[in-house]
Amino acid sequence: MRYAFLGDLHSNTNDTKAVLQHIQALAPDAMLIGLGDLYECTIGKKKALAISNAPLKAAAIIEEEFEKLLTFPTIRGNQEERITSVTGIGRFAALPERLVLEDATLIHGHQIEWDNQWEPINTATLEIDTSLVFFGHSHRSGLYTGNRKVHEPIHFGNEIKLQMNNYWINVGSVVGNREWCLYDSTHRTIRFMKVPGET
Repeated sequence: MRYAFLGDLHSNTNDTKAVLQHIQALAPDAMLIGLGDLYECTIGKKKALAISNAPLKAAAIIEEEFEKLLTFPTIRGNQEERITSVTGIGRFAALPERLVLEDATLIHGHQIEWDNQWEPINTATLEIDTSLVFFGHSHRSGLYTGNRKVHEPIHFGNEIKLQMNNYWINVGSVVGNREWCLYDSTHRTIRFMKVPGET
C-alpha cells in the first residue's frame, strides 16, 4: 500500500493545491492522510490562554476554497487544538491525536521535545509501539534513527529503503515548502517529495 502524507498546510490554498496536484500526478493510487495543522489559528499561544468562546472566523483562517481541498482523513495538530481551546467548538477536538496504520504511527509532532534548531530530542519518551513514526510540526523534512539525523541533505524524489527497525520521518510542510512524503508499506520505502519551482 502506498500513502501520501502531508502536513502543516496552515490554511494555504495555493500551496495545498500545488501539493495535491503533485500527488495526483506522481502517486494517484496513494492514500492521502493529513498530519495536522491543516488550519491556521490566528490567535497566538499567550493570548489564547485568556480567550474562550471566540467565534471560529475570529480564531482561524477558514475559507471555502481551501476547505473543498480537504477530502482526506487527518489527525489534529497544535493549531487545531488551539482553535478548539479558544472557541470551545468540538469540530477539531474530534480528530484523533494519532493514527496507527500497518507498521507506522502518525502524529503531528507537537508532542515531541525539540531543540533550538528544531531537531527532535527525547523521542523515546513517547509511548509508540510501531517501528516507524511519521510527523511534521517543524516544517523541515528529515529522517531520524534514534536522535540521529540521517540522509542529510534531503534529495527529493529519491527512494530510501528503510532497512533498520526504527525510524522517525518528518514529512516537511505544505505551507511555504510544498513538501510531502510518499510511503510504500509493502516495500518499506519512502520518498521525500517537493513540488518543483518557486513556492
